Amino acid sequence: MKIALAHKRLDLKGGTERDLYRTAEGLKNLGHEVHLFCGEYAVAAPPDTFTHSVPVLPLGRTAQLWSFATCASRFIRRHSCDIVMGFGRLLEQDIIRCGGGSHRGFLDRFGRDGGGSRRLWQKVSVYHQSVLAIEKRQFQRGRFKKILAVSEEVKRDLMEHYALSDDRIEVIYNGVDTLRFHPSRRREARSVIRERWKIPMEAPLVLFVGSGFRRKGLDRMLRAWNTPDCAPFYLLVVGDDARIGYYKAWAESVAPRRIVFTGPQKDIENYYGAADVVALPSLQEAFGNVVLEGLASGLPILLSRAVGAAELLKGSLAEGILDRAEDEREFGGKIIRLLDQGRDPAFVVEARRVSEGFSWQHHFRKLEAMLVELNGSNNIGTTT
Repeated sequence: MKIALAHKRLDLKGGTERDLYRTAEGLKNLGHEVHLFCGEYAVAAPPDTFTHSVPVLPLGRTAQLWSFATCASRFIRRHSCDIVMGFGRLLEQDIIRCGGGSHRGFLDRFGRDGGGSRRLWQKVSVYHQSVLAIEKRQFQRGRFKKILAVSEEVKRDLMEHYALSDDRIEVIYNGVDTLRFHPSRRREARSVIRERWKIPMEAPLVLFVGSGFRRKGLDRMLRAWNTPDCAPFYLLVVGDDARIGYYKAWAESVAPRRIVFTGPQKDIENYYGAADVVALPSLQEAFGNVVLEGLASGLPILLSRAVGAAELLKGSLAEGILDRAEDEREFGGKIIRLLDQGRDPAFVVEARRVSEGFSWQHHFRKLEAMLVELNGSNNIGTTT
């Protein structure tokens, strides 16, 4: 098939951008002709894929948002692709890949957490109101054939906020590279990473991975690290945030030398090898690739119920789900139990077994089956 994949930006930073790159690569490896339609290319496209630059207005993010959303569909139509899959805000496409849940749901959660001032800002923000306007249009009947949701949580969110029927949404979970993320890395990475960042070899180490610290729950972690129960634990933060200085100052006031910020790291698999527990107590998380990466590395996961991938954890693997993620007193006891759990060889085997059921190869085969099923037309917008 000749497949169009569209998003405002191709990059290896940011979850959606990485998923776009990985999807282009995966579908190309299955033998399809993959065409990328982006407003910006921050990295080179995967080999043997075709790139097209969608013209966008360079006048700030709101202008870029509207120009890409309105121009991309017409631009793609000129290239006669068999099927079009959008990864962001696009007014028309065959498949909407929803990797982050609805923006309306996102604002609702952050509005509740941030109080009246944040809710007021959301209402007057031209950007947020623009995203909502585009989102409302793209989910209208006739503007798409199917929605790909990355978790059942995302599916519920879309059905709640846009009255979409169950049959319009298909859940395909993200995948994980089970060779890159593997318990065997622990033998060498534990000493290398801990020596690099001056973390004692025997200290219990919790790993936090991600950018956009507040959404991913770092505020909750820092408040927890200020409690007596968390006094023995080290926290390793891998990622970046626009307010990195604010978080470093907060961490220094809470637990000097026990909270370490590394910035983004290319060898992230080795950081899993150095850790004892992975933490993702997010306020909002459509899926959370960190969960599968942690399981593939044989590690227990501390996470909130707002993380979409939490629905994959059953039995002993669900021990780390926080009942009240906003209550920092719950963190210490959970981490102690997870440290014990991670020492059990049977747990490592079970974690690996679950992660191996979600390989990227399996993901792309399911995606390919969806594309083949929907490929009944050569033109975008035939459902109107």
